Amino acid sequence: MGSQESLPDAPAQMHHYYSKFMRECPSGLLSLHEFKKLLDLQGLDPQGDIYIKRVFDIFDLNQDGFIDFLEFIAAINLVIRGKIDQKLKWYFKLYDADGNGCIDKKELLSIFRAIQAINGYTNMSAEEFTNMIFQKIDVNNDGELTLEEFINGVEKDEDLMELITKSFDLSNVLKVIQNGRRNSV
Repeated sequence: MGSQESLPDAPAQMHHYYSKFMRECPSGLLSLHEFKKLLDLQGLDPQGDIYIKRVFDIFDLNQDGFIDFLEFIAAINLVIRGKIDQKLKWYFKLYDADGNGCIDKKELLSIFRAIQAINGYTNMSAEEFTNMIFQKIDVNNDGELTLEEFINGVEKDEDLMELITKSFDLSNVLKVIQNGRRNSV
């Protein structure tokens, strides 16, 4: 009797996701359209659409325009078992919209607006959130965050860590996949 009785063991969990994936996506390849359908995220405003497209692109590891089962499992593994620095790297990739290795205020602002459009969770405006992040962790004040600044800054600041984890939590996405419908926010 382990202390984690409520959690199914990993193979059972993977089997659950596999059967769900194959049921929703018999071709074995999930397109962006199907991804949105699976998560019941059609008809979002343009900001929300941008966010979902970014999440999809990051999960699409080989950039072929589809998420196959292995990419799907890698994504789920990150969400369930990922170490905090792996998750922070993933978040960084999500914010770095132009892929230049730095996050500027405009990128952070746009992704946070998009997330608010989906999650609705917020106790501060996107501008306040962005300014606070930069104020706290842009150590050289150049208006850009490198991966190192981002990870070090967030890991040192518990409040920031909690805020980022809560705001960008993907377990909602996972619940949807597990339950087959969108939880009301």
